Amino acid sequence: MRRALAEADLAAAAGDVPVGAVVLGPDGALLATGHNEREATGDPTAHAEILAVRRAAAALGRWRLTGCTLVVTLEPCTMCAGALVQSRVDRVVYGARDEKAGAAGSLWDVVRDRRLNHRPEVIQGVLEQECASLLTAFFRIR
Repeated sequence: MRRALAEADLAAAAGDVPVGAVVLGPDGALLATGHNEREATGDPTAHAEILAVRRAAAALGRWRLTGCTLVVTLEPCTMCAGALVQSRVDRVVYGARDEKAGAAGSLWDVVRDRRLNHRPEVIQGVLEQECASLLTAFFRIR
């Protein structure tokens, strides 16, 4: 999570919402990183999770991220939760809950929806205060 927080700092420095993500391989090694780049790229899909998953798939040379773990500072939204299900990650670890748009247990629970063909394990609240404080400080300035 500390590496994901460092990624979130990069997003904030670029004027984007400070969300950072990392993908760890089955052996726990870092495969890919990402942070929000919507402002920098003008791409509404440039969320930290999406970018990290794309980079991890490229690093592995396949779209199935079986055995991998995504670690992200903020609970994934519906778009990102859908991408995580589609990519077949085994585990999603997040810091701060997102009561307004969270799709991994807060507002929705897309990643664990029994109607879908894949349901990753979800671990929430890792360094929650630190992750939430980064977001609060960012929006307080705005």
